[in-house]
Amino acid sequence: MSPRSASVNEELRRRSKERLLQAAVELVGERGYEATTLGDIADRAGSARGLVSYYFPGKRQLVQSAVHRLMHRTLEEALEREPRTTKGRERLARAIDAILGLARDRPVLMRQHMAGLLQAEVGFVPCPEQRRLAELLRDTVARHGSRDVDRDYPMLRAQLMGAVFAALVPGVPMPVPELRAELFERYRLDWKLGVPPDAEAPGGTVCDPDLSRFFATGLSDRPARTDETGRTDRTDPTGRTAQSK
Repeated sequence: MSPRSASVNEELRRRSKERLLQAAVELVGERGYEATTLGDIADRAGSARGLVSYYFPGKRQLVQSAVHRLMHRTLEEALEREPRTTKGRERLARAIDAILGLARDRPVLMRQHMAGLLQAEVGFVPCPEQRRLAELLRDTVARHGSRDVDRDYPMLRAQLMGAVFAALVPGVPMPVPELRAELFERYRLDWKLGVPPDAEAPGGTVCDPDLSRFFATGLSDRPARTDETGRTDRTDPTGRTAQSK
């Protein structure tokens, strides 16, 4: 068998990383952070366990990157859904609804994410996924008419993080509609913009349990092979084969 080309190896590495991100979001959302191990994530992704450390320094960094991917893709869908618009007020309303929607629909995952940001040993970890989220929010602030995006973007980010935290505090959570009303009043947005709580949610704001559209794993293009023992083989990006039950 001839060696794989560099481009094929690069594509396999990309897909392997995508599977790890998707597995991290799914498992932490199902079990919580502490109950999810790196081995669990690797097994769900169908990857060799050593590959996790090849891509990420640790579990917290992996989970942060995975949640930031979910956040920026959810926000992107909300901003670009039909009918598409360039109006700053509508786009800001969609952004607020998208982030609050994650707190409402995926409380376990988002609670674990917020807790991780507050841990001193890791804290806030910049990554490509987080940078894409920041770009979308900065653009939203600019389209809303900000004269100083460098000042107003951090404020919006802080307001959204505070609202998510308030919605997820165990025992004393604030209702998402009340948090939405506070943010809409602050930014002088009409209640009917975005997706009001009593309105039917359009595409891009529905809590779909299938997250595969956010992660370009390519699994449908490369079906797994099952051997005579019932184990599934998936080739990892280094050329080895990982087997899982």
